[in-house]
Amino acid sequence: MAPVDATAARRMADALFIERSWRSPSSSRFWVLLALASVIASAGVVGDSTATVIGAMIVAPLMTPILGSALSLVLADREHLLRSALLVLGGALTVVVIGMALGWIVSPPDAFASNGQVSSRISPRLIDLLAALATGTVGAFALVRTDVSDTLPGVAIAISLVPPLAVTGLLITVHRYHDAGESALLFATNVAAIVATGTVVFLCYGVRDAARAAGMRVGRFHGRTLAAVGAVVLLVAVPLTTGTISVARDRALAVQARPVAERWASAGNWQIASVEARDGVVVIGVLGLPPQPAPTALRVALDRNGMRDADLELHLVGGRTHWCPADTTTCTVREATRD
Repeated sequence: MAPVDATAARRMADALFIERSWRSPSSSRFWVLLALASVIASAGVVGDSTATVIGAMIVAPLMTPILGSALSLVLADREHLLRSALLVLGGALTVVVIGMALGWIVSPPDAFASNGQVSSRISPRLIDLLAALATGTVGAFALVRTDVSDTLPGVAIAISLVPPLAVTGLLITVHRYHDAGESALLFATNVAAIVATGTVVFLCYGVRDAARAAGMRVGRFHGRTLAAVGAVVLLVAVPLTTGTISVARDRALAVQARPVAERWASAGNWQIASVEARDGVVVIGVLGLPPQPAPTALRVALDRNGMRDADLELHLVGGRTHWCPADTTTCTVREATRD
């Protein structure tokens, strides 16, 4: 691969380094677009609209300071590194706060339990890290190579930055703190992947030498910088590995529970609407006319089929929820969905 020249290095710095003054074009553009993207993403999540969420991804400018952090690391430019990192942190907090504000206004009765946009962002896995690494590589590559810069809108759609933060804010308002943390982890995964791949791509294309030729400030690059970036990626991979195992276990549990639930429901001519598992809890939705089948009978049936350690959450038509803990034969009625 041919190294970049001084002109390209200056172009990259101008594109990624946001000026300090709030009134500067780059700073005002960043904050205005970020606020609008936050509103669009939060509204899209609340409305469970994939098209609206994609629109927020295209508008969102968070990729700029994240790649700016990678460029700062390569140039060993502490001033721009600190500024880019603060922009990422401040931008993330802004999106969360806007999401919380919209969540307080909407306040859905089911706490976003049936929202597809939320459920797709609260179970990050290793495959998400792999996708983020590939997408971050494409983003850095498109920045270095102007002849492939038209791929940047696709990169914005592929990498999820603002929507997970909007989900975090929305879930905080309904007290689903664990799930809020999971969506924040997805954002952190994408940030770590972009910084890591951006650093490698910029080094491979000789950005340091090009920046020197352009008269830019270039400090001494240490190998421990790469080690630190790699360590952050590995640190993020640990909870993602745990999440991957948990998701696989939940899927197996749901497959095991479905035939048991169907046999139980057929006795009263009821219909199983859904069977899933969340963190080891079997969640079953049931539709039908009164009289309703006994939830305790389903609890006993699950125990007999090797699911004694799994709690049961049973949603019946009319909005009533029965909670049947593991190792018991009693169920309690809950009016709201369990967090």
